[in-house]
Amino acid sequence: MAGNEKSKSKLEQAKGKAKEAAGRAVGNERMTAEGRAEQAKGDARQAKEKGKDIFRD
Repeated sequence: MAGNEKSKSKLEQAKGKAKEAAGRAVGNERMTAEGRAEQAKGDARQAKEKGKDIFRD
């Protein structure tokens, strides 16, 4: 299960980065902000999984 969550976090980070870049390219501040939010969500999920790994060992 942990591997699945880690891949979800990486996917969210990548989607957010792409969305942010697209928003900047077209000058859409809302899209840029949504991209940053998705990246932050992915970062939080990744941090949670790393914390689980620490306590698992």
